[in-house]
Amino acid sequence: MKIIDLNDKWYFTKVNNPAYVLEEMSEAEIVTLPHSWNAEDGHENSMFKGKCWYQRKLNISEEDFKKFIFLEIGAAGNVSEIYVNGQLAGSSKCGYAMYRVSLNSFLKIGKNLISIMVDNSRHEDVYPLMADFTFYGGLYREVKLIIANALHFDLLDNGRDGIYLTQKYIDENIFELNIKGTVINEYSCVNEGKIEFNLFDREKNIVFSKTTNIEVSRKFQFSITDKISDVVLWQGIENPYLYTLKAELIQNGVVCDLRNIEIGFRNIKITPDKGVFLNGKPIKINGVSRHHDFAGVGNALRKEHMDLDMSLIKEIGANSVRLSHYQHNDYFYSLCDREGLLVWAEIPFISVPTTVDESNQNAKDQLEKLIKQAYNHSSIYCWGIQNEITIAVENESIYEKVRELESMAKALDPSRFTAQANIYSVGDESPLNLITDLVGYNLYYGWYYKEMQDLGKRLDEFHKARPDIPVLVSEYGVDTNPKFHSYNPTVKDYTEEYQLLFHDNAIKTINERPFVLGGYQWNMFDFGSNNRDEGGEKGKNLKGLVTIDRKIKKDAFYLYKANWSKVPFIHLAGKKFVNRHEELNDISVLSNLEHIKLFVGDDLIGETHSKEAIKTFKGVRLPLGENYIKAEGYDKSGNAYQDYMVLNRVNEADKSYTLVKGEEKRHVINWFEKFDLTNVQEVTLKEGYYSTFDTLEDLYKNEEAKAVFIKYFGDAKENPWLKSMMALTSINSMSKISRLNIPKELLTVINKELNIIPKNKYL
Repeated sequence: MKIIDLNDKWYFTKVNNPAYVLEEMSEAEIVTLPHSWNAEDGHENSMFKGKCWYQRKLNISEEDFKKFIFLEIGAAGNVSEIYVNGQLAGSSKCGYAMYRVSLNSFLKIGKNLISIMVDNSRHEDVYPLMADFTFYGGLYREVKLIIANALHFDLLDNGRDGIYLTQKYIDENIFELNIKGTVINEYSCVNEGKIEFNLFDREKNIVFSKTTNIEVSRKFQFSITDKISDVVLWQGIENPYLYTLKAELIQNGVVCDLRNIEIGFRNIKITPDKGVFLNGKPIKINGVSRHHDFAGVGNALRKEHMDLDMSLIKEIGANSVRLSHYQHNDYFYSLCDREGLLVWAEIPFISVPTTVDESNQNAKDQLEKLIKQAYNHSSIYCWGIQNEITIAVENESIYEKVRELESMAKALDPSRFTAQANIYSVGDESPLNLITDLVGYNLYYGWYYKEMQDLGKRLDEFHKARPDIPVLVSEYGVDTNPKFHSYNPTVKDYTEEYQLLFHDNAIKTINERPFVLGGYQWNMFDFGSNNRDEGGEKGKNLKGLVTIDRKIKKDAFYLYKANWSKVPFIHLAGKKFVNRHEELNDISVLSNLEHIKLFVGDDLIGETHSKEAIKTFKGVRLPLGENYIKAEGYDKSGNAYQDYMVLNRVNEADKSYTLVKGEEKRHVINWFEKFDLTNVQEVTLKEGYYSTFDTLEDLYKNEEAKAVFIKYFGDAKENPWLKSMMALTSINSMSKISRLNIPKELLTVINKELNIIPKNKYL
């Protein structure tokens, strides 16, 4: 087998000309893959969405033409079609997954024209339909040409290797290893051969060897199970020990195909009262979430971008990562294997379900590809099958879709856990919570609703109601612009100081509760969300610990490092809050060292011995002008660690540190203030008449019902977020969204007007 990178010499245009199926582009730019056409405008509400074209010439030699040729697309967002010499060779509606197509019946010896249409516009049967991240367009992962022999491991089963490794704990240091897969014979006559399996440890010693003779007509499925003794365990970030399975497909003494697959042997147990156990050792999930994008390149990340991301995640000492909300680059899953990070992998069955495909086929297709393509990554411990899918509506139809996906995940991979991430409004007693092995809740107490201290109350209430269900916090965070600072941080001020307070509370809340498996901080990095405009930045979600260009680490980054990392360090918080107008200042030091001293100039201001991640020196006096601040910490061996900053004492507050809030776009919030909601009496709803339980789409089909909606909510339907959910959302479900702030009394007032309009009036 020969694999050729096809990443250069691509021609690209945003002009959607169907003639490009066969005709060469007359005007186009030359690009190198990975490529996204939203690399620059992915942070704009007006970002380009639509059908674009890529073209490349492919020269096929007479020798290669005799073999079997496949094109591998790393990912194309979100819908794509491949044409070879004018003929449709294959397509994909799974914009985050790799896919392959067989080219032989379309190729000729010599020059061939490859034309690929990629479309990132909305398709009602393709996920995600709506989400808080940018739907970048492009051939944003690598493209490869695979030239295979007649006998080869399966390339077209929606998987990656054609081989699946499953390890099962038997006893101390003894595991059962199952190797299964499929060999394909491209010829019509029977082919004979053998498969040699050798398992190597890290030191290249063979610890397992097996040979299987095969006789292949069209397909040959194999399954081998054996015990591996004296196993060195994959112990997460402490010791991510990997073995390598070498599988050689041999015919007449010649290797026809070859796979080298890394595998770590580990046993993971999850309990609802004591949490996660990795190889019998209790661990708390100290997790971060990650989106697959980067400033200046959109989602067309290269290995150096992913290496940088991993180094930053390792720096804070995280032991797990939620790769949200879709399938990520396979290289990053491999990095997680090698660095020992437990992975929550998931599909973009998010926010709202399709209303045009009751079978939910696209979600199933994406789940199959995720599981098959990432199956051999030992770092993955659970498959996430939905994220906040009840934003618009929660009903039996939703439950059934989630059940189907859970059953499918178990059928494809019974060895791993299933998981889901619920929006906060899903009740503790909801049937959703009975479907997956573990349940996550995305909880933003102290940002979108209520107080940050309410996080602990909510977790306690859930555990009391559902003591047999393992639970974790699958998202928590606040938007933060590192330009903004405050002496008195408060919700929605977007300051580093509020982010620090919020996350300090969240970390402690999670750690204080043994039954909470852990949490996933949202998000490790700021990321593109083209419909956003808040916190002084357009088109970005600012909840990251690091900015989207990876250049600025916010103070909360060091808070996590102080809590999770074992590498000694010290960091002065507030470095970017340079101009201070108050004479007395609280100076906070973030460190995993206990013994800390603080100096202003040459003067020792204070000294503390504390295990807290945040050590605060209260009321530090700063003279007018420039002040040189030094923090010094000491480990138990007496080694010193230092950090410095310069603070300017000024006469007046620096206004650049405060977000100037313009007139915010009013969605639904408070539009109803002009209506009298006092002494509202409940009404009994009549069948056959409209009510707040009907979808907005149905209300808009009737002029009278539409007029009632507009009376109370104005042009809310034109909000992109609400517009995308018309077929699912009702006024009643809108009332469950905390940030819309709709009082219960208003529903009764609206029902009095809606429930006198017959549904069959215009039929």
